[in-house]
Amino acid sequence: MKLEILTKNENQEIHNGIIAKIRDLMNYKNLEPGDKLPSERMLSEKFQVSRSNVREAIQKLEFYGILKSKPQSGTFVADIGQVAMNGMIDDILRLEDPDFKSLVETRILLELKTVRMAAQRRTEKDLKEMESALKAYTEKVMNGEDAVQEDLLFHLSIAKASGNSTINTLMLIITPEIITNFEKHHVCDKNQSFKAIQEHNDIFEAIKAQDIQKAKEMMKVHFNVLYQYCYNIQK
Repeated sequence: MKLEILTKNENQEIHNGIIAKIRDLMNYKNLEPGDKLPSERMLSEKFQVSRSNVREAIQKLEFYGILKSKPQSGTFVADIGQVAMNGMIDDILRLEDPDFKSLVETRILLELKTVRMAAQRRTEKDLKEMESALKAYTEKVMNGEDAVQEDLLFHLSIAKASGNSTINTLMLIITPEIITNFEKHHVCDKNQSFKAIQEHNDIFEAIKAQDIQKAKEMMKVHFNVLYQYCYNIQK
């Protein structure tokens, strides 16, 4: 399973600049719902930025429902009036980077829900992906290597198994910043990592058995130390 990243903090200023220019272009051209935006190549040339940065800015506007992409057709303005669209984009541009505590609280709220949905909806394919991520995490920990990404890949596999694409996307968006903060604050020491192997196994077995209540309880146990650690560093 590949760890996909939709947004990168180091490019936020560039992305916001592109989003503001897309807004200005939509206003200048008086684009209405259903109207097509210029291609990524044309926007890249017009704004003098890379196509990858244009693509990521468009993805962000898609996530908030302002744009819609259609395969082989292009990107279109969603069914939103111009006043509402401008207000939403202004709000997006004012969004601040979340602090570590906010990230952890959001992750816990999301995962307590996703683990229950995963236990209810998981497929055999989902279980194989979870098991593969769990194996990779265990091997890294046993070898004394950094396993932060493998840890989060296991949790992302649970989000995927929930069958809710919106929750899965939210997890993908907050994961890069979580990784950065884990490394910054040295959250996962060796003792916690060894303990987490058993906790991950307990979560996996509950999902496999489709025991919804136990899956939620095991996730609560797993997050207890993390939440306390986060609370302490914020004091």
